[in-house]
Amino acid sequence: MRIILVTGNGGAGRTSVAVGTALAEARGGRRVLLVSAEAGDLGDLGPGGPEVLVPDPATDFRREFLAFQARSSTALDLLGAAPFEDAELTELPGSGQVAMLRAIRDAAAGDWDLVLVELPPVREALALLALPAQLRRYLRRLLPPERQAARALRPMLAQLAGVPLPAQWLYETTARWEAELAAVQDVVDSPDTAVRLVVEPGPAAEDALRTARLGLALQGLALDGLVANRVLPADSPDPWFAALAAEQHRHLAALREARPELHELPHLGRDPRGAEDLALLAVPVGEPAAPAEWTVEDRREADGILVWHVPLPGAVKGALSLVRRGDELLLAVGPFRRAVPLPPVLRRCTVTGAGLVDGDLRIRFAPDPGLWPRTAP
Repeated sequence: MRIILVTGNGGAGRTSVAVGTALAEARGGRRVLLVSAEAGDLGDLGPGGPEVLVPDPATDFRREFLAFQARSSTALDLLGAAPFEDAELTELPGSGQVAMLRAIRDAAAGDWDLVLVELPPVREALALLALPAQLRRYLRRLLPPERQAARALRPMLAQLAGVPLPAQWLYETTARWEAELAAVQDVVDSPDTAVRLVVEPGPAAEDALRTARLGLALQGLALDGLVANRVLPADSPDPWFAALAAEQHRHLAALREARPELHELPHLGRDPRGAEDLALLAVPVGEPAAPAEWTVEDRREADGILVWHVPLPGAVKGALSLVRRGDELLLAVGPFRRAVPLPPVLRRCTVTGAGLVDGDLRIRFAPDPGLWPRTAP
């Protein structure tokens, strides 16, 4: 199963491109699922189109909240809390992100050849894709799994203390959240999942590409392809139109230099509506792109160090910071942050320095004599 996550800068037409691609692939005989909240606004896709899954944050929030409330009824009774009814609940900020993550998980569990997921604009999309790993890290820090081993003692301790202690439901709920988040992260990290960026040629397109490349690289994800949408013809006799097209094509040249496999889609001269218009905006689905690897170079014999190479295309030295914390490296690049587990071989080392060379962050580590195995004399 291929999964393509479609994002882009605002107003670039990512919905049209996602729907058009899904429609073309479905008409070609593939089993296609389209996950999109906006696809219904583009008109009837006609026979032979893809299945469409529309995330419903409000319904998803009410269902999950009521299920959580039911599982927590004993603890809530102890606190004297009055339970909510379905009609009282309205979704909270962030519900849309959670609903989209669940939709991605559910889509990957289906029997499809291809899943196309329309994500929000690029910065929001990058935050969404990073969310499962971030939440799992928070859960592990706040409720470490090893503490759950003592839960069998809690009823006895509660009797001795005479007061109720934290209930088992807290740890059961945490385990359930961990399993759900792990399932989503498995989909995002899969080599069959890639991100496609849709832009309209202009200054914002180059900014979106830089942001996407950097944010995805930090997360260890691949950029599947770059799509330039609403490209104007370059041979118009109208001076105003020709000047606008020339400006577009200057930006196209810059995009093509950064991504030679740039795919261009024409401006239809109207907002696309219905299957025939959308079929003109299909982008071929090729082999998945592989993300750049984070490799450890062993230079102990020559320099006495190991070097961790972290590819960060477009990173700027002044907007880069890193901090070692235990067995993690806390990386901040521009607006993005990530806590990265160190490879096992580097956990027995100390950080001695770092440098950024042509988008390659090179972090130097020296073996810690107190932790590194001694060689036989």
